[in-house]
Amino acid sequence: MTDLTPEEQANVRLALRFLRARGGGWTLVAKALRFERATVQNAVAGGDSVSARLAFRVARLAGVALEDVLDGTYPPADVCPHCGRGPESDALH
Repeated sequence: MTDLTPEEQANVRLALRFLRARGGGWTLVAKALRFERATVQNAVAGGDSVSARLAFRVARLAGVALEDVLDGTYPPADVCPHCGRGPESDALH
């Protein structure tokens, strides 16, 4: 059970994918979040609900407001959530 709406959970999953791309993999991101790697990966894959605690830690790690993660403001819309690159880095994205 989670306190987050399906849309908020999707936004946290997007932020997690972005942090993985920027942070060098799930192991490092999970360690920084103080969660098990499998827990983070299950949450991203949709196997587990995204908890408010995970959302809070994602925001803290990213250095942004929790609201920015929950409403999808983070990561920025013009940045690829899978590779972390902006529009100027590769015309193929």
